[in-house]
Amino acid sequence: MNDSSEQPAEAGPKRKDARRNQQTLLDAAAAVFVTSGVEAPVRDIAAKAGVGMGTIYRHFPTRADLVIAVYRHQVDACAEAGPALLATGPTPHAALEQWVDLFVDFLVTKHGLPSAMHADKAGFETLHTYFLDRLVPVCTQLLDAAVASGEIRADIDAYQLMRGIGNLCIGAESDRRYDARRLVALLVAGLRAQ
Repeated sequence: MNDSSEQPAEAGPKRKDARRNQQTLLDAAAAVFVTSGVEAPVRDIAAKAGVGMGTIYRHFPTRADLVIAVYRHQVDACAEAGPALLATGPTPHAALEQWVDLFVDFLVTKHGLPSAMHADKAGFETLHTYFLDRLVPVCTQLLDAAVASGEIRADIDAYQLMRGIGNLCIGAESDRRYDARRLVALLVAGLRAQ
């Protein structure tokens, strides 16, 4: 009887530890994807996370599983960052600039997603819908706050801005001479109210 009463107590910490391990893996994979693309060797991700390759495969049996999990993790982090930056930033425009930096980091990682999911078009479309549903409202909130404060002009919507930023980021992960951040910063600076 003691054995069965002890099992739930042991299961809780293991689940918490497993979630922490998964979070560490996702953060490490995202960092490796930014520098080496989504085709980076799993051993590089394992080394960055400080775990064995078997740990990665236990959590993410395929590369597509890992890439999808990183994508969703980054979308969620970007979505959660917007309101936090707005609440703590010196101005709404400063919060928008910081959020755009996070968004650019995410986009550089994301560009390898279609090739990693070449066989799962429906899954890719589901992820894209998730991306829009989570991030367009956050960007809208940031833009609305900056417009209300008189810092930026009111003639741009979140989808247009995000699409423009995305287009500026294409190729940034494979061309070291191309500085997408500089062009994105010019785009965001161009939103300033005259």
